[in-house]
Amino acid sequence: MIAVAAVRALGVRADPLDPDADEARRWVLDELSKPRYRAAEPNALDRFAQAVRDWFADLLNGAGAVPGEVVALIVVLVALVLVLVGLLVFGLPRLRRRRRSVGAPAFEGDLRDAATIRRAAEAAARALDWPLAIEERFRAIVRELVERELVHVHPGTTAHAVADAAARPFPELRVELSAAADAFDRVRYLGDAGDATASERMTALDARLRSARPTPAAAESPDAASVAGFRAVR
Repeated sequence: MIAVAAVRALGVRADPLDPDADEARRWVLDELSKPRYRAAEPNALDRFAQAVRDWFADLLNGAGAVPGEVVALIVVLVALVLVLVGLLVFGLPRLRRRRRSVGAPAFEGDLRDAATIRRAAEAAARALDWPLAIEERFRAIVRELVERELVHVHPGTTAHAVADAAARPFPELRVELSAAADAFDRVRYLGDAGDATASERMTALDARLRSARPTPAAAESPDAASVAGFRAVR
């Protein structure tokens, strides 16, 4: 269009396009091969859904020749198949996360240091595995506090017990620590999917704790997280 306008502005007469059949076909194929046309094409799921709709339409159109009990049975079977597909696609990943949470060893059995756990959290975040990223980042926070001898963790300590203990040397971060424990519990025990925002908040808290200086009195007695009788941080 710009080239044609420029030619007209110069007073030069442009010859009309008059391709032969082969050239016109090639132009059309070249145009249709552009990404904007391919993006509008139905994908495999669209084609499957259309095939199911067509099959149902054919079945209902010919229902007069098929006993009603057979039609009802087929509809029920198709519904069961769709439910099974939904379970496989959406249900099993969450179930696997729940099983991983229940079956994993207690926190005190994790021999990794804080730096190693942080790398695991970063790898999970890069993979967009937000539940694992949040869980590992909280583990890194706890391990950092233990390595600094600000918190003692024993079997039976909960995430909130750790948060309460950490709030003694870092009272200015009490709210953030409690929120981090909530986020950990949601992804660990309730199957919450988490998100990038929650992961980033946990990472920011980790950074603040690493750079913060504990209050002197609390740093001398790191015993708040030694309370027994709670679920273990798993």
